[in-house]
Amino acid sequence: MFHPGQHIDYLLAILSFLAMFARAGCLSRVAWTGCRRMGNFTSSTSQVGSSCVQYVQEMVSQNCVVIFSKTTCPYCKMAKNVFNEIGATYKVIELDEHNDGRRLQEALAQVTGARTVPRVFINGNCIGGGSDTKQLHQQGKLRPLIEQCAPCCADGSGSGQFASAK
Repeated sequence: MFHPGQHIDYLLAILSFLAMFARAGCLSRVAWTGCRRMGNFTSSTSQVGSSCVQYVQEMVSQNCVVIFSKTTCPYCKMAKNVFNEIGATYKVIELDEHNDGRRLQEALAQVTGARTVPRVFINGNCIGGGSDTKQLHQQGKLRPLIEQCAPCCADGSGSGQFASAK
């Protein structure tokens, strides 16, 4: 396979290649990234992720209508406006104002398959985003979904009640 002199040439070529990455500063980043993915970093984020998933599930189970939103998002405003228009009570979690907003958004992606906001839940089910909410309302299907909610909160917030009958 190799002649006696080729082993040294092959070894020098590999070392030269590695030295090139080391000079560019890439070798340490590659090594660190690999260690971080395989070490405690993954287990700690999965623990945080599971607590965020648990928070999402609790909010959704304790409120008939939940909107995971961001204050500057026009689609989030669209969804909230639809519920305001029909007089439905709802719970809003503003991710850009929440301490764990980024992790909650990742949890929502895990739970719903979509990372975008808003994520709108009615009676424990994700109905989609702002456009989906508006479309269900235009089709006359939104109010019946809300009316199916069982009262879950003593104060009525997000429990499927309507502020005013229209």
